[in-house]
Amino acid sequence: MSVMEYDFDRVVVREGTRCEKYDSREEIFGRADVIPLWVADMDFEVAPFITEAIMRRAAHPVYGYEFRGSGFYDSAAGWIARRGGWNVEPGWMNFTPGVVSGLVCAMRAVTQEGDRVVIQPPVYPPFARVTKSNGRRLVENPLRETNAGYEMDFDDLDRKLNGAKALLLCNPQNPTGRVFTRRELERVGELCIRHDVVLISDEIHCDLIQKPYQHIHIASLSDELAHRTITLVAPSKTFNLAGLSTSLAVIPDPSLRRRFRAEFDRMHIDQGNVFGTAALEAAYRQGDEWLDRLLEYVRGNMEYVTEFFARHIPSVKTRPSEGTYMMWLDFRAWGLSPQELWHFLVFEAGLGLNEGARFGTGGEGFMRINLATRRALVEQAMSQLETACRKRGLTGV
Repeated sequence: MSVMEYDFDRVVVREGTRCEKYDSREEIFGRADVIPLWVADMDFEVAPFITEAIMRRAAHPVYGYEFRGSGFYDSAAGWIARRGGWNVEPGWMNFTPGVVSGLVCAMRAVTQEGDRVVIQPPVYPPFARVTKSNGRRLVENPLRETNAGYEMDFDDLDRKLNGAKALLLCNPQNPTGRVFTRRELERVGELCIRHDVVLISDEIHCDLIQKPYQHIHIASLSDELAHRTITLVAPSKTFNLAGLSTSLAVIPDPSLRRRFRAEFDRMHIDQGNVFGTAALEAAYRQGDEWLDRLLEYVRGNMEYVTEFFARHIPSVKTRPSEGTYMMWLDFRAWGLSPQELWHFLVFEAGLGLNEGARFGTGGEGFMRINLATRRALVEQAMSQLETACRKRGLTGV
């Protein structure tokens, strides 16, 4: 298929479709007309080969109980090997209706109430929420901000893993956009092995890697580490399929796999849906070229935003993400409280972003922006922000 057939500039009207990103703006932001650059789904049309696969399945008039055949797991294994360089066995994989539900099942399978679970904020908000709501003790190992970007504090991680039962890793890291290096991941693995900690690795953004960075599945580093790791992946972010509730847990160790599946059986959430199965198989078998074009387009959006802030609003510090289609914007030079910053962006600039403080320790003064949308909308958002900043005198250093 030619490049021209993938049109990421096409306007897709999402209002009136029960779309959380657009139709919940009044509830989330207090006004229904903000430019929505928040929740992590894309405004692009689903790739045509995925739509065709769903339509083929929909053409059959019965949508009853269905099992996932070998094609489901074989397509996923092929994708992971092709895109991530990790040779996984289909038998290692377990369906989950979402990465967060998979994370909860994994945590419940390997920890008990009162056990210590380590997270690395600022990080995807459900990490903290589901840990606490399931009666586990939340332990924070905050990322360390440096001039070169965010890094793990390994001395602190060594201390925090002592007596812990699980580490929730987010790689690529959401919201900072870090893609951790082999050396960093090897160090994480060494510490988990030393402290006998199970590693639950959320790698939902692992396909959304910008050049020259490379995602490394941490479980691929060694057999010893693989046997204490539960890896969570999905086509949902990569191909904009979150509404189909179809994800995977990759668990090489038989004992961990049995414990995970037992937790799933307790909650009876393993059925899935017929369209999610069809979509995953099509995405993972045919999606390489589409994804490559998507990454080029998103990279262009990131470069545009980075240059725009440097030229017009240098008081806001930016760094293009290594992975994910979000950027982590630093507004701290303005000296506004989180509430004041939120109010300014929503009611003066007309933008709906994710508030940094919701990502936990280290998030105050930041905002997360979703750039998986058409370029014209990004340009409009930056123009509105600049106009509002000039009225406030906030553009300079």
